[in-house]
Amino acid sequence: MKRVKTEKRMCPCCMEEHAVQSVIVKENNVFKDVPIEYKAEYFYCDRADETYAEEQQLTKNDIAMKNAYREKCGLLTSQEIAGIRSQYGISQSDLCILLGWGAKTITRYESHQVQDNAHDTILRKLAADPEWFLQLLQGKQDALSNSAYTKYAEAGTELFEKNHDLYLKSAIMSKYARYLRNLEMTGNRLLSLDVVTDMIRYYANSKKVTDLYLTKLMKMLWYADALSYKRRGHTISGLVYRAQPMGAVPVAYESIVDFSTIQREEIVIGDATGCRFLPTPNKEYHHLTSEDKEILDAIIHLFGKKSQNEIVERMNREDAYTQTAPFDIIQFKYTQTLSLS
Repeated sequence: MKRVKTEKRMCPCCMEEHAVQSVIVKENNVFKDVPIEYKAEYFYCDRADETYAEEQQLTKNDIAMKNAYREKCGLLTSQEIAGIRSQYGISQSDLCILLGWGAKTITRYESHQVQDNAHDTILRKLAADPEWFLQLLQGKQDALSNSAYTKYAEAGTELFEKNHDLYLKSAIMSKYARYLRNLEMTGNRLLSLDVVTDMIRYYANSKKVTDLYLTKLMKMLWYADALSYKRRGHTISGLVYRAQPMGAVPVAYESIVDFSTIQREEIVIGDATGCRFLPTPNKEYHHLTSEDKEILDAIIHLFGKKSQNEIVERMNREDAYTQTAPFDIIQFKYTQTLSLS
């Protein structure tokens, strides 16, 4: 029995007003044929050496018992169910509308009623899949107020983008694992995708950069890393580049440009489609140092107004490109003869 606090109150055990202790007691019980142990809260009268519980404590103890059962059976606890609802900022009744459940189902699950396995699986999917939440939300838009729908859509979108970016980071880092021990390939820098996205936004947000299509962006990233390596002995980003027909291209570039913090649009050019990068509302670059920005500004000064073909032609004359076999990794040791000072 653990004492947690003492307060003066009327004690029903001895029928006198005195300091009564609140205590935590380990309880053993059987719920749905499953033996469980949990912590219950009671009042303790030291004069009568007895414990008793008021209605609020009885309710709390009942929930504690059922949460212990949930944990033992691998079900979500009432707090975890409330946490899932909280991550979307959605009310109990509106969540029931989304899931097509009875109006009080979530209220009961967050208190005294233990959910079945089917409902538990649905709630877990909801927690792990914001995209599914948004699909459910769209299907029930007419059943919700405009303000509620907008609020839930914003929360779901934010979670979806966060999960999407986490997946991208994991996938990209797995592709870079094989290069971690080769400093000539990584440019003496571990890959930082936060730095990379800051670099891309820095270019896209510059008024001195025009027509920032994918090929031009890839070359400007390489030139920044190459110039940094030549000046400082390490790159800015840690990106690894391959020698493609159009010049240097980072490994996993297709995934890198798909982060939610980067804005782009598809442009139809003749029979082809181009990807153009756009300015973003966020003009903060917390992962870039002042020296990083100086190097990026130098690249912007040289190439910001150039066409992608002009940059490709210059890139294809660099020793780093001519000394590398097609589709091989470009080593940064060749930046010693970089045409940029």
